[in-house]
Amino acid sequence: MADHRVRILESVYINPDVKRLRIEKPEGYAFIPGQAADVRIDQPDWDTKSRPFTFTSLQEWPDLELIVRIYRDHHGVTEQLSKLRTGDHLLLGEPFGAITFKGPGVFFAGGAGITPFLAIFRQLHHMKLLRGNRLVYSNRTAEDVIMHEELTRLLRKDYLNVFTRQNVIGFREQRIDRNMLIELAPDLSQRFYICGPEGFVRTVSAGLVELGASAEELVVEA
Repeated sequence: MADHRVRILESVYINPDVKRLRIEKPEGYAFIPGQAADVRIDQPDWDTKSRPFTFTSLQEWPDLELIVRIYRDHHGVTEQLSKLRTGDHLLLGEPFGAITFKGPGVFFAGGAGITPFLAIFRQLHHMKLLRGNRLVYSNRTAEDVIMHEELTRLLRKDYLNVFTRQNVIGFREQRIDRNMLIELAPDLSQRFYICGPEGFVRTVSAGLVELGASAEELVVEA
């Protein structure tokens, strides 16, 4: 199926290197919270370069929302997205993705890997089904956290920040390792959702399985 040409309705920064794009939703376009789509920029030299981005909006919203971390040193698609303004156009593919809600569990997010979980949490909150889920969110520093205030409001005590490069009073400063997994996931029979950089996903997944979690209970992007 051909890509959908959609207009950017709003383009704003929510962090120094994180941008929120509100874009048109094509008629009949349907997705499940947690899914993504390939996105291309409708400009010469960029309309052949696609990257997957996760929707942070809900299906019932009138528009689509993408929250994108900008990597300016890569000189790639996200840097070009940083230059787009209201009225510019994107080329949007069909939804895909393996990260969908399959029941209560512990969510491990690394960096921009929070985006599929944000959509899931918003949906569960809307349905009053958020209780029983916990988020462990790993970032380099406090400034790298995406949508901290909303996550705090939604999850309250079930929201834990882990910082790897900065000492922040009241928060943990270390990487998610075996000892932390033992503390954070004493019940290995539950479901685990994992999303983030490849190394993060590999480390957390392997650690949970090594401790005794079932690989079938891990929900990760294939």
